Amino acid sequence: MTEHDSRRGDPDRAPALPPVAKRAAFQAELDKLRVREKAHTREGDAIAAARRRLPMVEVAADLELTGPDGPVTLLDAFEGRRQLIAYYFMWHDGHDAAGQCEGCTWVTTQVQELSYLHSRDITYAVFCQGPYEESRRYRDFMDWEVPWYSALPSHDELLVGRHVGMMHLVCYLRDGDRVYETYWTTLRGVEATDYSYALMDLTVYGRQELWEDSPPGWLRGQGTPADHVGLRSNGRPIPQWSRIEAGRSDDLTPRP
Repeated sequence: MTEHDSRRGDPDRAPALPPVAKRAAFQAELDKLRVREKAHTREGDAIAAARRRLPMVEVAADLELTGPDGPVTLLDAFEGRRQLIAYYFMWHDGHDAAGQCEGCTWVTTQVQELSYLHSRDITYAVFCQGPYEESRRYRDFMDWEVPWYSALPSHDELLVGRHVGMMHLVCYLRDGDRVYETYWTTLRGVEATDYSYALMDLTVYGRQELWEDSPPGWLRGQGTPADHVGLRSNGRPIPQWSRIEAGRSDDLTPRP
């Protein structure tokens, strides 16, 4: 635990605790909850099945992106695979690293091992909604290895009908040289990328955010405006602190 951890234990603060029960009573309550959990899982499977039956819309395969070697096309971003998942990273022009989007930093930090996606013929990439050189320096500061492009040349066409500048997760399908959009989501829909919140949801205090339905006296505090939905600590997106403490430069100024 570092000095910048967002939820430090307070020895002078005793949070409320669940009631104590014997093992049999505990298991009986858990068994009742398990019925609801299984129903939730089955409903998730049914929603995924409906998602697979959605129609699709064609997107121009030659829409321009900017990559490490200059202009590329949307088709190029598939890297030869049949499917592409693109995360549209919000970008705050003129802001330093500490001022960049804490939500998009959270999302991108979660997605690390891509081999399982590749085994299903899926490429995952970030389409940043900011300039390539500046945003690439943020990627390097964060030590992310996910493929990274700037969507600026075409983001109005890529996100037609949606709020350009917001986070989006968009799925594409390639049929030869033609590209189709098959699904998109935003806001809490991008939690599909996450495991941290999923694990927090299993714990007794949950996410510790103000909107949650928790008993009186439960640990709270995350989700205040100052903490930006619990994803910031001391003025920065939480995972930046480990990079700062490792001596990484967060200067995003493009070099000549």
